[in-house]
Amino acid sequence: MLDAILPVLPPSIRDVIAALPEEVRQRVEEIRIRENRPLEVVTAEGTGFVATGGRWGTRPERAYVPDREDCTKLLNLISQHSLYALEEELRRGYVTVDGGHRIGLAGKVVVENGKVKHLRDVTGFNIRLARQVKGTGKALIPYVFGPDHVENVLIVSPPQCGKTTLLRDLARIASVGERGVKPRKVGIVDERSEIAGCLRGVPQHDVGPRTDVLDACPKSEGMMMMIRSMSPEILVVDEIGRKEDSDAVYEAVFAGVNLFVTAHGRSLDEICRRPGLTGLIREGVFTRVVLLSRRLRPGTIEGIYDSSLKRVDRERSVRARC
Repeated sequence: MLDAILPVLPPSIRDVIAALPEEVRQRVEEIRIRENRPLEVVTAEGTGFVATGGRWGTRPERAYVPDREDCTKLLNLISQHSLYALEEELRRGYVTVDGGHRIGLAGKVVVENGKVKHLRDVTGFNIRLARQVKGTGKALIPYVFGPDHVENVLIVSPPQCGKTTLLRDLARIASVGERGVKPRKVGIVDERSEIAGCLRGVPQHDVGPRTDVLDACPKSEGMMMMIRSMSPEILVVDEIGRKEDSDAVYEAVFAGVNLFVTAHGRSLDEICRRPGLTGLIREGVFTRVVLLSRRLRPGTIEGIYDSSLKRVDRERSVRARC
């Protein structure tokens, strides 16, 4: 997986990353490159800094320090030496490259009429390695898919706890019809190109044979576009939370479409306090709420709840307060 990202790195950083010990290479989740600051690598176990020769440790003063030339070369490699071609990506603050890997960008923001126009003087890069883990959704099949119905699912977790990975696998299972699940038409509205990892409109991840994707499209507009144009049975959307997102969720439910969505939150009580989600939860729009953490590993299921936030994955009755 790490080898797939090496071609977009400038030679000096590429050599350092390629020399990492194999056990570290297999666990890399992010590579953080900041101009004139130590080269950082994030794994499932935590963060570390990388020195020349691939030496891995916790002391930043010993790490390789990318300079202006490294950052310029990296931006040129990402854009294939055409920053004009990245105009929209520079406005959004991230780029998706071959394999569905996403590179977040930081630098000086240019604002026009109160809105972000683009980034310039890009000096920070967060390379997030996309890993498709097939089978992560199997544990949810009995709770989500019935013989003649599908639950409306909200997956909740803090960042980097596996909610997008789980969402992607649920979409694939629904589309394929895996393990006795009735296959259905799936529509993915992928505002940040993270679910399907599209490159030039083509998914780089396996999201199933009956799945259509609207890539880099705002969620609220994309949900309505997808319903009107592709008649999905299930809509899949990542990271809802704004009022316009909740309005679009209501529209989808009223149109008879099922939903698989995610939201940031550390607990059910926390998402109940989010203005864009409170109404949806209180009205029971989501008939399954899945809470994730990294307690054992990314994607640890801490609980599965029904529309009244009563726990359904254990015999004992546990109900969250909302």
